[in-house]
Amino acid sequence: MEISKGVEMLQLDFHGNMIHPILLWGQEMAVLIDTGFPGQMEDLRVAMEKVGVSFDKLKAVILTHQDVDHIGCLPEILQECGNNIKVYAHELDKPYIQGELPLLKDSHLENPPKGKVDVTLIDGQELPFCGRIQIIHTPGHTPGHISLYLEQSKILIAGDSMYSENGILAGIHAPTTPNMSEAHISLKKYLDLDIASVVCYHGGLSNVDMNDQILGLTQGL
Repeated sequence: MEISKGVEMLQLDFHGNMIHPILLWGQEMAVLIDTGFPGQMEDLRVAMEKVGVSFDKLKAVILTHQDVDHIGCLPEILQECGNNIKVYAHELDKPYIQGELPLLKDSHLENPPKGKVDVTLIDGQELPFCGRIQIIHTPGHTPGHISLYLEQSKILIAGDSMYSENGILAGIHAPTTPNMSEAHISLKKYLDLDIASVVCYHGGLSNVDMNDQILGLTQGL
């Protein structure tokens, strides 16, 4: 689903569980935000080809955080793209993504997906891709969880800081959020933004009265 020019919400089905990586692209390059579960490489490739973007155009992968459904295809992407691609993530989740520490929520996995993080991101940083991306550090779900604000299209890529149901923001998913107090503080950061649409990794696109919806979620926190 194309949300805005050069912004595609991919939809990958994992045993009936729909997830939504984001693909950004322009003339020069493409950027993938999150990579799906392990074993979804071909699903990812097919989804990108439907948009008309081939893997060799991919120059950057931005990871919102370390969970296995977000870093699952990272090893295969790195194997295929080699030195042509850079991986971006927050410094607090970097050691987990690189395999130096066991994944916080998937420590039982014997061989978790992992890959080298080339660039560490900090709160407030701007990336020059696809009309500028603002990085927002939104911990709670993981220590290094980030959200991304696409300034040109006013789209918030919320990762797992929130989830949505049928186009309505449902708030923080408490069972998978170890630090709820941090997660509540993170939600309030969105109040400073002019948001036209929100994409949650679980739940997909919401685009009606976004600032009012977010304000409603933060009241009483």
